[in-house]
Formats: sequence, structure tokens, C-alpha cells
Amino acid sequence: MQISKIISALEDWAPLAWQEPYDNAGLIVGNPDLNCTGVLCSLDCTEAVVEEAISKGCNLIVSHHPIVFKGVKQFNSNDYVSRVLVKAIQNNIALYAIHTNLDSLLDGVNKTLADRLRLENRKILTPKPGFKDQNGGAIGSGLIGELPLETDEAEFLKWIKEKLPVSVIKHTAFTKKPLKTIALCGGSGSFLIADAKARNADCFITSDLKYHDFFEADGQILLVDIGHWESEHGVAPLIVAYLKPKFPTFAVLESLVNTQPVSYLKD
Repeated sequence: MQISKIISALEDWAPLAWQEPYDNAGLIVGNPDLNCTGVLCSLDCTEAVVEEAISKGCNLIVSHHPIVFKGVKQFNSNDYVSRVLVKAIQNNIALYAIHTNLDSLLDGVNKTLADRLRLENRKILTPKPGFKDQNGGAIGSGLIGELPLETDEAEFLKWIKEKLPVSVIKHTAFTKKPLKTIALCGGSGSFLIADAKARNADCFITSDLKYHDFFEADGQILLVDIGHWESEHGVAPLIVAYLKPKFPTFAVLESLVNTQPVSYLKD
């Protein structure tokens, strides 16, 4: 089975045409004509993930985040991106990223959050004009859905901590209204705050909100920042669940490396 066959399956699921203009999804390093010896799926592609692939005999790493996001001008040991690329090339390991194109799918990245929070009646928060999925449904940014029952704001934050691997939650002041309609965006979603408000969401869950972003709530919506890794930690198993039934005769593995780069000081 050639690596190109796995890539074709991934791009049937989340075509590269769906990625944002700034993105770098797709095959970053490697020869697609090589026979695939195994696939390792991860959120990030780090040196430890490449070493794990080597130890497990996998010559294809499928990560959500592209290891190359900006231009690389030098390949040396002073930079972690270069070290990953050199180690992958030296060991004939292909690196593939499935990033904002997978974010755009209703059953993509945001599904992993919506499932855990048991959201119903799900739709794309901000559809991308002129694009449809394989079933004719909308694709785009974020997701909006409803809780089974109206929920108190404080209780909902406790629910988030129960259902997600969240150590710290940053949020705006409570609106003192029950929550029913929830918008969310795995990863950095500040660009969707206005859209969440326009769709009358009671709460918007995302990550990487800056200080001034929180002012945009303006008492109309509860903004919740759960952390970037925390909002996307379910992506690797999502990719595994997609690929395994399609390629049952060889290893499709979830990485055991915790790539969370942020640590929290706790009491």
C-alpha cells in the first residue's frame, strides 16, 4: 500500500481546497510513492513523535498541526522545526498535515468537542460560500449546536472541566442567563466571536483569546477559553477512527506522546 493511497483517502475526507490561504496542509516531507509501513496520528509533529514513529515502524505521520507553518530558511540543530524535518528525512518518514481543511468539516475537529459536550442540532457556525462537503452539506469555520437542557453558567463550566482535559478555564463575566445555544471552535477562534453573537449563541468556547478579545463579549455572550491543546486533543483519535476501517491490514496508531507545550502551576 503506497503512502499516496492514505493521502488520497485523507483528501477525500478533507480536501486541500478547503484549507485557509495562510495554511500549509498536505504532504510536507516524504515520497508518496513509498510503500506505507504504518501510520502514526498526532496533534503535533515533534521530535518525540518522529522517534515514536521510528520505534513503531511507521513511515507516515499524520498530524493536525503542520510542522512547517512559516518559511524555513536554514536546516540546523538550533531550531526544533529543522530538527524534526531532518530526523524525518533521515529516516524516510513522510509528514502529512490535515489542518484547517479538517477544521472546516462538520464532523471534523469541532465534532470532538461537540460530542463530549453532547451538543445537538449541530451546524457550521460560519459557512464558507461556494463550498460543500461530499453530501452537499455546508463546510466552514466553527460549529453551533444546542445543549439537551438549559444549563446554569457555573454548572456548565464545571461540566466542561469534567468532560475535557482542562486545568484552567478563562471566561468573561457571567451573563446571568441560562445557556442553551453553544458555539465552539477548536484551536484559535477569536475571529468567530462576532459570528457567534450574530447567531445568538449563549456561549462561545475556543482558545487563544487575547485580553482585548474578552471585551467583545459586551455582556451579550459567555466567552470561554479552554486552551489550544485542550480544545484539539481529540483530533488524533478522530483521524485514527477515520483511517482504520479504510486500511485494516496495517497499523494505524494514535501517538502516545503528549505534545502539550503549556504547563500550569497548581496549588
